[in-house]
Amino acid sequence: MAKATYMKLKGSQNLRLRLLLATLSATPVLIDDIRHDDTWPGLRPYEVSLLRLFEKICDDCVVEINETGTKLKYKPGIIMGGKNLVHDCGVGRSIGYFLEPLIVLGLFGKKPLSITLKGITNDSKDPSVDTFQSTTLSILKHFGVPSEGLKLTIRNRAPPPHGGGEVELKIPIVQNSLTAVTWIDEGMVKRIRGLTFTSRVSSQFEHTMRYAARGIFNRLLPDVHISTYHSKTGKSPGYGISVVAETTSGCFISADTAVSYGRGEESGEDKDEENNELMPPEEVGEQIASVLLGEIEQGGVVDSTHQGLLFLLCALCPQDVSKIRVGKLSPNGIETLRHIRDFLGVKFVIKPDPSTETVILKCVGCGLKNLSRKIS
Repeated sequence: MAKATYMKLKGSQNLRLRLLLATLSATPVLIDDIRHDDTWPGLRPYEVSLLRLFEKICDDCVVEINETGTKLKYKPGIIMGGKNLVHDCGVGRSIGYFLEPLIVLGLFGKKPLSITLKGITNDSKDPSVDTFQSTTLSILKHFGVPSEGLKLTIRNRAPPPHGGGEVELKIPIVQNSLTAVTWIDEGMVKRIRGLTFTSRVSSQFEHTMRYAARGIFNRLLPDVHISTYHSKTGKSPGYGISVVAETTSGCFISADTAVSYGRGEESGEDKDEENNELMPPEEVGEQIASVLLGEIEQGGVVDSTHQGLLFLLCALCPQDVSKIRVGKLSPNGIETLRHIRDFLGVKFVIKPDPSTETVILKCVGCGLKNLSRKIS
């Protein structure tokens, strides 16, 4: 066996994206200086949990971490998929942090993936599980992912710091490769759907958030429906709302947030949230309505949180031209473009469209085929 040559990287930023691209492109990586100057040096518990998750769905992948956790060697294996898998995501980050890489990895597995994830479902940092259900999975369908077998079932919602939520994700495999897209028509918003949730607080909070959000949306369009969900098994008090706008051309633009007490010491972050009063539900509803309207105003076929995923799916397409329109490029989107260039060798042509203040991106995919699937 020839000795593997490792791609050398530094720092803790974009660790999840680097591991995902390393696995898809079968590139071994060596990451150095992971938070080496911090009071808490090295990998965080949620990053180690992510590595364990990659080990679960891949065969023959090798992870080596040094004693201080500041150096990581990762040699990717074959993506296997599998059914009835269970992973506890811990309480360092929400389930959304783990779902993003999973939905891409699952497509290129040997078998369809079916996995139950436990932990925090809604927080203010990562996209909530409701956003994944309404928006993220519909983006995959544009790229030729079969809709049967593509499902996210939310069994229970729970806010930080103690979690207690559970979701089941099912991802089918792509038979050969994804389909290149020309997706530049964002259409007009025709309806808005949403969901408010509460856990261990008065269910009156749900109605307050609903009325506040609808008070803004109903001035603009009549078709607004926001449902409610009261969690009985969440371990911490908290409440949140997620809203999604559907356009006439089948695009989904989403925004979500959750309010709860901070995680404090566990993840080595400051504890200032703990002492503050939580934002009142009325303000939460108004704020998220404004955020969604801001996303719609920016234009583009996806919202700013989904830009990275959209670019990645375009880069994984067959060697054919994909053309997409997004609003203002988000920092996450820009980092994704840089990493795609380094790992997959795919470069995007970025052209601003001054008439709509949006950006049109074109690329020729790297032609990633699902080589691990069984050939009957």
